[in-house]
Order: sequence, then structure tokens, then C-alpha cells
Amino acid sequence: MIPWLEIDTPFPDVDQALTEADGAAGLLAAGADLSPQRLLQAYRQGIFPWFSEDQPILWWSTAPRMVLFTDHLIVSDSLKKTRRKMSRDARWEVRFDGAFEQVMRACAEPRRDGHGTWISEDIVAGYCGLHRLGFAHSSEVWFDGKLVGGAYGVSIGTMFYGESMFARVRDASKIALVHLVEFLQRNGVSMIDCQQETAHLASLGAHPISRARFLQHVRKATAEPQIDNWPVAQVAAASAGSGTFTAK
Repeated sequence: MIPWLEIDTPFPDVDQALTEADGAAGLLAAGADLSPQRLLQAYRQGIFPWFSEDQPILWWSTAPRMVLFTDHLIVSDSLKKTRRKMSRDARWEVRFDGAFEQVMRACAEPRRDGHGTWISEDIVAGYCGLHRLGFAHSSEVWFDGKLVGGAYGVSIGTMFYGESMFARVRDASKIALVHLVEFLQRNGVSMIDCQQETAHLASLGAHPISRARFLQHVRKATAEPQIDNWPVAQVAAASAGSGTFTAK
């Protein structure tokens, strides 16, 4: 059994999360709401929401935790080539926070296998609330004025929590991620929370660490001053290879 949270119920200690033997590794609690205040409380404790539309709000603290250290990002030769090609074509742009809600809704679109995602209307509303307060941000790839790829997540202090990515053209989500990682690294962010362990994230350089190590980092990073220069103007976003993108 997991505890049910009322609006004012604090989160239980993450050590109480279910294990693999329980059949739901990392599940910690259910209930409460997705207000910006509750979401910030969760992220500062290494907890995140993840649930389907037919479920109550479910809160998780996975162990081990998949993370990407910003200096461990893998940029393949083919991706470097793509960035150089894009940088020579004025129709391509990379921006921060130009269309946060659009990015979220694009991430929520059904995948190629026909399945939808966990990004419900309640999730969109909650994270747009964080965005309005300056705690959630999007990195976006635009082609000829159209949004073709992006990523979004939550930023607290010098900790960034990656949520989702999408691409409508090849490599667009990876370009958005590289742009984001380079900006975060320049602003003192050394770790991005990836939450779930996947082969795709591993191919980009992410790897699992213990919950204890993750939480130790989170406590320190979220106590740091908030990054206050979003969006960034005139930042070179294509350090790999020749040419640059300009953040608008």
C-alpha cells in the first residue's frame, strides 16, 4: 500500500517508495494536486509525477535514478554534421521558451506505435503554471517558422529535471537537447534528471546512479540561486563543429 495525499499532506520519505519486488519500483504516493507549489516540493525532494489519464496522480522516486551529467553528453559525428548543415541555413533556428505549451502538447502527441503519452491536460496545466513562474523551460528547434522539435523540463537552482522531447524531423529533438545541455553547463548545471532508464537516453550519455547520490546532489543544487537569464540572446549553440545557431 502507498499513502494517499490530501492537498496539505507532506510527501513521505522517499525511502518508503515501493521496490521491484512490490511490482511498482519507485512508486511513493498517490493523490494531492499538480499546483506549482506541490510540484516544486516534489522536485526538491527527488519526486516526480507520472500517471495515465485513467489513474489518480501518482508520485515516484525511482532507484537507481537515470541522470545525464552535462559534461558526459554524447554528440555523434552524424549529429555534429547535422548541426553544421543547419547552421549554414537561415531557415533553422534554436530558441528557448518561444512556445512552451506547444512543446508540451507536441510531446503528448501519439507516438509512431500509436500509443499516447502520460502528458495529460492536468500535466500541461501544472507545468505551464511552473513555466509562468520561471521554473519550467523549453528548448525548441524551428524550421522556416514552424516548430519541428523540442524538449522541456523543470529548473530549480542549478538542478534541471528533463521531462520529455519530441521531433517532427530527424534529429530535431537531439539538437534541442544539445542546445539545452550547453546552456545549462554554462550556467553551472552539472546534472540533468532523466527519471526513467531507457536505451535512447543511454545512447546520449545518461546512466543510472544511486538514489542516495542523486538526492545528495539535488539538495545542494536546488539550494543554489535560480538561473535568471532565460531565454538567452546571442548564444552560440553549436559548439561541436563549425558554425553556430543563435538563440532567439
